[in-house]
Amino acid sequence: MLRRRFCVAAATAVAAAVLPAADSRPTSVGTSDVIRLREGMDKLTALDQRRGGHSALERAALAGAAEAVGLQEQAASQTIRQRLFAVAADYTTAAAWSCIDARQLDRARLHVSEALRLAGMAQDPMTQMRVWNATALLAHQRGDYAEGIAAAQAAQATAITRRDPLFGSLAHARTALGHAERGDRQATIRSLGYAEEALERAQDRPRPAWIAFYGRAELHALTGVARNILGDPAEAEASSHRALGALPGAYRRNRAMTTVDLALAQLHQGDAEQACSTTEDVFRLMSGSPLPGRLRVQLGDFYRDLLTLAPSTQVAREWADRYRSEWSLA
Repeated sequence: MLRRRFCVAAATAVAAAVLPAADSRPTSVGTSDVIRLREGMDKLTALDQRRGGHSALERAALAGAAEAVGLQEQAASQTIRQRLFAVAADYTTAAAWSCIDARQLDRARLHVSEALRLAGMAQDPMTQMRVWNATALLAHQRGDYAEGIAAAQAAQATAITRRDPLFGSLAHARTALGHAERGDRQATIRSLGYAEEALERAQDRPRPAWIAFYGRAELHALTGVARNILGDPAEAEASSHRALGALPGAYRRNRAMTTVDLALAQLHQGDAEQACSTTEDVFRLMSGSPLPGRLRVQLGDFYRDLLTLAPSTQVAREWADRYRSEWSLA
């Protein structure tokens, strides 16, 4: 009971911090309300970058979505109503992302389905692209690779990818991961090439905060993941090194996950000692914060491969003794 009260209080505090309060419930809802809610969405994105996915973030995002949906009933125009639906879809996608990062995949699936419904009513290409991107990522995490490819291709088909190549590049990179998981080398390399070409055409311009993570570094990181899946560990290692060299310091979770990918590539080349040494940076980067669920799963994959490829080595035993309790905490 005490834990439940604490979680509710924490979620309420997060929601209060990120959702600016309206002076009073207006008789007509307009652009200022949309801007206020979008500012709250940006604060949630910043919170995710600092702490990763967690229940308080999910609940705050759902509170923002509920407010946006409630306000649309009093929208001053159809345009405002559609913008509110777009904001609600963004918040719901943020809730889904929080669950994906925390590896609460069934909950994430429910949120993604609702976000798709809201994005459809919004008729906003950028919102639709964001939801399809989350759908592709969720499918990858669930092992539904055909669905992941279909979702990534739906993201490619949104109008925003034609207007802004950066979004198209991300959609192609997501498609590449799906092809890699299905063992289609040619399609993977082709999609990575499309992602690279689109990124070369992308120009600096104002964009929503949620897409700030994507750029040259993230494409290198996703290329490393795809190459590892295809069984190209040397190429994967090179891509992961390039990603780490380009990642901004603020993205410590992304850096930690790419570091695990680097360690896996080293392990798959037979260098267990170097791979174990590389993972030390993960725990240093995340020191003082709980490991997000996705990162724990990555480290679990590393440990599984370590036991498979170097089961009787001293370095494997030492790694398990030193880190097992840190990455396996629920």
